[in-house]
Amino acid sequence: MIQPIGADRQQVIREATSRYIGRAEQVFARSFDAVPVLFDLSGTAAGMFKADGRRRWIRYNPWIFAKYFDENLRDTVPHEVAHYIVHEVYGLRKVKPHGQEWQALMVLFDASPEVTFRLDLEGIPRRRQRTHPYRCACREHAVSSTRHNRVVRGTGRYHCRYCDGELVYAG
Repeated sequence: MIQPIGADRQQVIREATSRYIGRAEQVFARSFDAVPVLFDLSGTAAGMFKADGRRRWIRYNPWIFAKYFDENLRDTVPHEVAHYIVHEVYGLRKVKPHGQEWQALMVLFDASPEVTFRLDLEGIPRRRQRTHPYRCACREHAVSSTRHNRVVRGTGRYHCRYCDGELVYAG
């Protein structure tokens, strides 16, 4: 099993994050707040930018960085900083997460505007979500807790790919 990166490598990532923010400050001729950097992400994502009201932060997966440090320093760090900068510059306007604004920033950061990485995650601890039974007209489905919670809150509805029937909780 792979061990997560230590404090020394975390510091390298924090410094790289700050450098990319500094580059964006030069391009946009304005300053951006320092964004908190956390190393608490698990699962199959190497990084994630989050915004909740006025709070913003970047999360990195310390196990994936341990296995592919150089690749993630080169690709994931500018990827997440670009999300942060796009959020700060364009706000809640209809800007696609990996749209032209984000892609332009990635090019500016001398990084590839690829959306996801495809690396072997053998040995990386992964989250396991519980599933919930749902039915449609033709079969039973196992729906993740995330989707199930959206249905319960009334913010999500899901349909079968085969019969197009709405999925109904069967638990």
